[in-house]
Amino acid sequence: MGTDRDPSVEGQWARVRAKLRKELGDTAYRSWIRPLTLLGVENGEARLGATTRFVRDWVRSHHADLIRTIWASENREIAAVDIAVQAATTVARSEDLARAEPPRPAMQLLRTVEPAAAHAPDAPEEFGAALDARFTFDTWVVGKSNEFATAAARRVAEDTKASINPLFLYGGVGLGKTHLMTAIAWHIRRRHAQRRVMYLSAEKFMFQFIRAMRSKDTMSFKEQFRSVDVLMIDDVQFIAGKDATQEEFFHTFNALVDQNKQIVLSADKSPSDLEGVEERVKSRLGWGLVADIHPTTYELRLGILQAKAERAGVAVPLKVLEFLAHKITQNIRELEGALNRITAHATLIGRPITIDSSQEVLHDLIRANDRRVTIEEIQKRVAEHFAIRLADMHSPRRARAVARPRQVAMYLSKQLTSRSLPEIGRKFGGRDHTTVMHAVRKIEELRASDHGFAEDIDLLRRMLES
Repeated sequence: MGTDRDPSVEGQWARVRAKLRKELGDTAYRSWIRPLTLLGVENGEARLGATTRFVRDWVRSHHADLIRTIWASENREIAAVDIAVQAATTVARSEDLARAEPPRPAMQLLRTVEPAAAHAPDAPEEFGAALDARFTFDTWVVGKSNEFATAAARRVAEDTKASINPLFLYGGVGLGKTHLMTAIAWHIRRRHAQRRVMYLSAEKFMFQFIRAMRSKDTMSFKEQFRSVDVLMIDDVQFIAGKDATQEEFFHTFNALVDQNKQIVLSADKSPSDLEGVEERVKSRLGWGLVADIHPTTYELRLGILQAKAERAGVAVPLKVLEFLAHKITQNIRELEGALNRITAHATLIGRPITIDSSQEVLHDLIRANDRRVTIEEIQKRVAEHFAIRLADMHSPRRARAVARPRQVAMYLSKQLTSRSLPEIGRKFGGRDHTTVMHAVRKIEELRASDHGFAEDIDLLRRMLES
């Protein structure tokens, strides 16, 4: 901790609030964190006051672990956080308290925090991102769709020799890539605190690189990224088309691998399917182990809901959990968000959680998921529109009258489903993913140059989404 930082408990709480605001966003911060007041710290426990029971219960269920983790990074002796109901008139707001009282020396506490709760002391925060305390292996639910990726992630987290390098995780939106990446980072920081772990998004990597170039200080940037033991970059598809960033990433990658330092990456597609990424970068990305996180199964979705409800301490009828697992199938974030909505609604309104009340609260989300389009539906509608046989979608025929509708169906499959390019190719007679890529590019070119063709595609899309 720098000597210019306020060492008092109030100073720590002020910094914790600032980090929470950055982590949770302004809306969540104003709703749940700003109303909290600092009551004090004693025996390794920070005590905060909430104005209502609802705020207390919500913060305990959803944010207490994150508050404790961030506070532990400020003061390693903070081992627990408790939230109690405290009338707003009896305690001044923490912001006012910090201004009104002179700094006091930090309390001497008896308990020390477990390494699990703190960030690595030498983690370069100005470059890396804060880790979400909710995303650990303990809160990760394993199923058939993610068991291979999970095994690979655990191996990397345990192994100090970088025997799998790089580990490349890929899958659609909301399937848990960020959770698994963060779980690896937490595990390494807890079990191997001496290792320097840097976790950040590809967007932030690019931003820091551009800033270093503008300030003519690229050497510091290189030293910062090449001095870590574990480099973790999320959403690397973001560097597509960014030539200078790809160049620096390429050299950083090589430098770390040469030093036997661990690299973990994630993207929404496999390395070979990343468009706008140089071939030499693609080859590096696929050097180690590529692990796909598939769309969730019903059993996995139900397991995730049960685990989340149990952690939150909320009694949700099994029938309601089963209903959610059946209705919301594509995105784990949507699934967890749906559970949060129905539990919050029940708490605020005071009504029991039932299937009927859940349908009422989640009508927009359920309607959107009911409209999910399948590749088979796309093939059927496109075949009817262009007056070809459905079998032609899978046939090897290359006549233009057949090939062009097939390309349209591939294009719409890419736009309207979460299926990967290889999966789409398999649905069209076992074609290669490069064929699908070519079809997508061709249809995009035709849409741009032929107004009538573009209207045809838009009509098909509206019919499929209606």
